[in-house]
Amino acid sequence: MNWLAAHLDELAEANDWPYQPGSSGAVEPAALAALALAGHGHDAGAERARRWLLGRQAPDGSLGIDNRHATPHWPTALATLAWRCAPPKPEDLAAEYTAAMGRATAAILASAGKTHPQPADMGHDTTLVGWTWADGTHSWQEPTAMCVLALKATGAGDHPRAREGVRLLVDRLLPDGGCNYGNTSVLGQTLKPHLEPTGVTLLALAGESDPSGRLERSIAYARETAPSCRAAASLAWGLLGLAAHGQLPQSAGDWLAESYELTRRGAFLPRRTLLALAALGERCPLVSFVRRC
Repeated sequence: MNWLAAHLDELAEANDWPYQPGSSGAVEPAALAALALAGHGHDAGAERARRWLLGRQAPDGSLGIDNRHATPHWPTALATLAWRCAPPKPEDLAAEYTAAMGRATAAILASAGKTHPQPADMGHDTTLVGWTWADGTHSWQEPTAMCVLALKATGAGDHPRAREGVRLLVDRLLPDGGCNYGNTSVLGQTLKPHLEPTGVTLLALAGESDPSGRLERSIAYARETAPSCRAAASLAWGLLGLAAHGQLPQSAGDWLAESYELTRRGAFLPRRTLLALAALGERCPLVSFVRRC
């Protein structure tokens, strides 16, 4: 894939990972770059990104958006996953990453979404505790999925918070499959599913069971939706979610190449990195983490 080699070379040569050209580096694009580079064997570039992330960790273990925004802390899970990809040698560096992951895990466990008494007309369980985009708000699907994924990757998948996070993710799946960004219904109307949050959720729920059947219907929704989707983030996360369940479509590589052509002139750099991450399929570190649990 020429598009893939070109983007990986660009990432591997970078010393800063911004959202847009000309802006300062940020935690999310740096973490995604570290994951993609590690998965594709660009070890030196991955190591630079991981080291960059170490310099952004606060004493309490959390990471904010960038140097100017210490909060909110949702990028902490992504940085944890990036550090999890560090090789076991040299031992002193591995110990440094292990310590950073320990602090980050503690920060993740110390963070929680607000709960509310269960309203009669609310479609999801408002008493379940997950994680948030912004501190002090209700739990949302994607940050909860990312934190569950980080906890599983670091060996804390059986922690009570991780298990409650799994219950929240399953509870927020829509009756016919897929999920929205946090609610299942509003004012009596069932919301529509979207591929991006569905893919992230499927990734976090790999290896989990759901007697209600919504998880299986969500996998079916992703399989039906991905072939017609070329929006980079949605397609990438959707394919990663399918890969985590061993259901990556054979044509996924062609779809990713088409999406890259639509995305490469855009200014939002992490979307291209997500495509490179999804190109790994079942070899993606994110998939490996959950399939080993």
